[in-house]
Amino acid sequence: MRKEVYITDYNCVTPLGFTADANWKALLEGKSGVALHKIIENQDAFYASMIDSEKLNEEFNRFFTQNTIDFTRLEKMLLLSLLPLVKKHTVSNDTAFILSTTKGNISLLKNQSELPEGVYLSKLAQKIADFFGFTTKPIVVSNACVSGVMAIAVAKNMIQVGKYKDAFVTAGDELSEFVISGFNSFQAIGSGPCKPYDKYRDGINIGEAAAAVYVTSCDSEEGRILQNEKLRFKILGDSAVNDANHISGPSRTGDGLCSSIRNAMTEANVSSEQIDFISAHGTATLYNDEMEAIAFNRMELQNVPLNSMKGYYGHCLGASGLLESIISMGSALHNTLLPSKNFEETGVTQPLNILRENQSAAVRYILKTASGFGGCNAAVVLEKC
Repeated sequence: MRKEVYITDYNCVTPLGFTADANWKALLEGKSGVALHKIIENQDAFYASMIDSEKLNEEFNRFFTQNTIDFTRLEKMLLLSLLPLVKKHTVSNDTAFILSTTKGNISLLKNQSELPEGVYLSKLAQKIADFFGFTTKPIVVSNACVSGVMAIAVAKNMIQVGKYKDAFVTAGDELSEFVISGFNSFQAIGSGPCKPYDKYRDGINIGEAAAAVYVTSCDSEEGRILQNEKLRFKILGDSAVNDANHISGPSRTGDGLCSSIRNAMTEANVSSEQIDFISAHGTATLYNDEMEAIAFNRMELQNVPLNSMKGYYGHCLGASGLLESIISMGSALHNTLLPSKNFEETGVTQPLNILRENQSAAVRYILKTASGFGGCNAAVVLEKC
């Protein structure tokens, strides 16, 4: 019999707050981190979701007195997201450390003639791991925008096969000229606050965040201690499938996402009728939202309440999947589903049950999906216990 693996703790650092509770309160009030920001010199301001650097530094200095190492802005975000979890749970020689990111410390490349060591994702992961005393070799998950969801799956699968007893998973990406320029080259950045699934959507807002979860099995000491805690979500099933369609464009038929959802639900042994809520990717680009609508309909999930968190946080790249999973678990704990912000009029060809306002609901089974460049798609099914 396979081990049952659970998420029993989480935290996040975003423009809406530096704790999960602060974020939930802001979301209930309908607040958004998306605003006009000027990031690239000689270019107009654009809509993005950005953490206030001054507040970030204040928060970091409040908790961290060890200033022997210079930390980048992204590293401060990651450390703050992990700190409450590391304080509460034991780090042993059987504990995994998993980092999800797409670009890491890409900002270090600016005005550099040589490649800085910190720009390597493996070095970034090792630096964070060393600070908190992890002894196992860090695992980096960097597969475009599905990275955060895949990191949950990696933790689950590693624990199930007995490689580790538990795992700390963190995810983070920050706004940078490199990322902005890349999405600009695709003409993918929206002219205003993004509107996932809406008829008048015209592109994404880039965001930044860090998030962290603690993953354990009830076979472990930590799991036995925590099995009566309120926050306990079983990771029932997962899958990642590449649709091999295009380097940046998703499959028009939703094949990869459809297969990911089917595989995850099959492993979870749940049917479409049992899914209570879908936390979708919802980038507000023309093709992604349409592809998702097709995939959800193919899986007979069109009537399940659904939202995208991009209107609140923007697209946080490698952090988005983990952050949005955390918010989904918060919804289940508080029996409240959040609206898909800025959605007004359906702009996809297939029907979807898109949330328009805060809605009371008893949520047991959550489906979290993500899609990204290179044709990657991922899905995970979580059960509130």
